[in-house]
Amino acid sequence: MSDGHKTSAMTRLRNYFLTGFIVCAPLALTIYIVWSFIGWVDSWVKPYIPSSYNPDNYLSIRVPGFGLIVALVLITLIGFLTANFIGRAIVGFGERLMSGMPLVRGLYKALKQLFETVLSNKNEMFRTVGMVEYPRKGVWSLVFVANEKQTEINEKLDQEGDPLIAVFMPCTPNPTTGFLMYVPKSDIVVLDMSIEDGAKLIVSAGLVAPEVKSKAAAKGIVVEGPMGNPPVGTLPQPALSKRTASSLPNT
Repeated sequence: MSDGHKTSAMTRLRNYFLTGFIVCAPLALTIYIVWSFIGWVDSWVKPYIPSSYNPDNYLSIRVPGFGLIVALVLITLIGFLTANFIGRAIVGFGERLMSGMPLVRGLYKALKQLFETVLSNKNEMFRTVGMVEYPRKGVWSLVFVANEKQTEINEKLDQEGDPLIAVFMPCTPNPTTGFLMYVPKSDIVVLDMSIEDGAKLIVSAGLVAPEVKSKAAAKGIVVEGPMGNPPVGTLPQPALSKRTASSLPNT
């Protein structure tokens, strides 16, 4: 076999391996994370389940996920009870108890506000993705733009006609950490991508970018489609402006 055939065969084998790795790696990681989460919940819930109700005591094999099912049922039941008068009274008593603990009340209030914002008030979450020049001019960073709210910061620092807007600049590859910044509205370039696409872009360090249908302006006319030079003759011709005889240049 010639050297060219050997090189071609090795290249194909390498491509097959990379293709299989791309297919198997996300699947394996997803299964591992889900399995680890189920095991973590089971380790917390199962010790509190009475032995007469625990299927592990009757079966020869361990039943994964039973603790997760019990946790979901209990959380739903607590939510149902909280909706009535007695449940609200119990929750109010628990919150007053937490508020009386100096070291715990701050953490409890912060976590409660965070979960209420993320899970309940979706209109209070980040509304869009944008770009700001950071850390210097000419270098752009991806940010999540929050809703415009009038706060003490706005009252003290806002310029007329150009309010400050809270933006969150996440870190790569962990978008849950980052920096909170207040940026003038005029300095934010709003993007069309969704929050999910922005998070993917952050996690992948720019490798997984959302598909976009770019618009290019040629001779003052917006051209739909990918960026680049379109073939000659494909651009629509701009309409000729009508000029009066008096406006024509003298020859």
